Amino acid sequence: MISTKTTASRARGALFTLATALALAGCASSPTRFYTLSAPPAAVPAQAQNARLFIEVSPIALPERLARPQLVVRSSGANAGARVDILEQERWSSPFNNELRDALASGLANRLGATDVSRSGRPTDQPVYRIAIELREFDAAPGDKVQATYSWSITRSDNAKTGACRLTVSEPVAAGIDALVLGVQRTVADAVNAIAANVNTFKSGATPACQG
Repeated sequence: MISTKTTASRARGALFTLATALALAGCASSPTRFYTLSAPPAAVPAQAQNARLFIEVSPIALPERLARPQLVVRSSGANAGARVDILEQERWSSPFNNELRDALASGLANRLGATDVSRSGRPTDQPVYRIAIELREFDAAPGDKVQATYSWSITRSDNAKTGACRLTVSEPVAAGIDALVLGVQRTVADAVNAIAANVNTFKSGATPACQG
């Protein structure tokens, strides 16, 4: 004769096994997708590559809620204006602040034909353009738009000359996370173009004018 206690224990074990299997099945059917902000590098003219221009891009300052690998997007529906979603299955290839810094630094180096010395030794016989960037505002709404406000300062190491600018950009995006990521990439490209223009103006000795 099998006791009621033993039967109940077996039933609980079966339920636990079933719950575990369902959880594993759910994980298997929803793989984590990873995204990058870094665009393929464009070809740089040989004369630009030989210009011996050095830049140093500091870590990016941004709102704390964004400093995570998960994509953070505005919710849709009735509470869209008051709630954001943290997408566990949609992630950047590194925390967003690191991803953004790498994309901006590589974009600037490529756009200017410059050498990024942020993670290597600084030259002692050449000026370095130190660039500090902050993502002040960021709003990503799938199927709507990506809006971002970047501010930055540029300081030339040999004379401490400094300039500061700010740029707000808005990129319309189609539905879906792939389209949203492309929209974020476009805001990065907009910031790269504006910052690069400021660096070139600094290099010429003129006072840089902000764009946007």
